[in-house]
Amino acid sequence: MKTLKNDHYAYRMIWSEDDKEYVGLCAEFPSLSWLANSPEDALHGIREVVAGVVADMKKHGETVPEPVASKRFSGKFVVRVTPGIHRKLAFEAAESGVSLNRLVSDKLSQ
Repeated sequence: MKTLKNDHYAYRMIWSEDDKEYVGLCAEFPSLSWLANSPEDALHGIREVVAGVVADMKKHGETVPEPVASKRFSGKFVVRVTPGIHRKLAFEAAESGVSLNRLVSDKLSQ
């Protein structure tokens, strides 16, 4: 198997204490993983697995996930909270002299 050219998917390697190995993961393909003795081998392995899955998806006319890094974000999203949390945040924003949006944005960035 060969890795993808211009591969812009989001990969990470973590240590698995249970397996005593590194695990290669891909954010856009959360069901895939690769175990290896080194982080470099875990990265190489997961990239090859993703390349194989992408090739198979293309072969069968399936939609291939867009890399997170290639997506454009507006900076806006909706979060639903309980009325009690909404009230608490609104009071906190008012007491701080900022908008609710600013308060929540600041809390999320911490």
